[in-house]
Amino acid sequence: MSEDMLKDLSLEQVSEHIRWDASGLVPAIVQDAQSKQVLMMAYMNRESLRLTLESGETWFWSRSREELWHKGATSGNVQTVVSMTYDCDGDTLLLQVNPKGPACHTGQTTCFHNEITVQRQKSGSGSNPAAAESGRFAVLAELEEVIAQREVERPEGAYTTYLFDKGVDKILKKVGEEASETIIAAKNKDNAELKLEISDLIYHLLVLLQERKLPLDEIMDELSRRHERPRRD
Repeated sequence: MSEDMLKDLSLEQVSEHIRWDASGLVPAIVQDAQSKQVLMMAYMNRESLRLTLESGETWFWSRSREELWHKGATSGNVQTVVSMTYDCDGDTLLLQVNPKGPACHTGQTTCFHNEITVQRQKSGSGSNPAAAESGRFAVLAELEEVIAQREVERPEGAYTTYLFDKGVDKILKKVGEEASETIIAAKNKDNAELKLEISDLIYHLLVLLQERKLPLDEIMDELSRRHERPRRD
């Protein structure tokens, strides 16, 4: 159910769809609407849900302080709600937001920054082909997240920060330059150079997508739709 649909219902009607726990709370997962990165998890009660719907910014209930808190009220890192849904059991909320700054009190973009290394199955006999296929492009999703993080945090001296500071004209100029260098490498039949130039081109295209707030997922969806169209040959 979208935020607009939720607003069309009274708070009492919305609450009927949510399975509140014994303390009158429900977990709320917050996700970046552009990069799809999970930013944080907090709890909502009926009052924080009402304030979120009315203000368009995230409000939660602090279990440790036992009080309402408006995300970003002190730091300025507010989260503007783009959509709100609940899961099939009604016991978890998902909020997609446009964050104004880091979600974590440590200054990290996401609260989920403590990585646990997982043993990955190597492709080959007995491996899962679908998993191996999806893993081929995992680096694109990771790079998209890093670029989104760079835009928010703007670390000094980072090349990506430089591009965002200069704006879309500079980004477009770099896309054009990398496209031209890709063509030259291909004409020269130099695959080693072509590999480097295509990598640079893809990176700058991802920066452009982030600047325009166009998720890579939408590009992948468009490619999927084209693939599914009836062929004419």
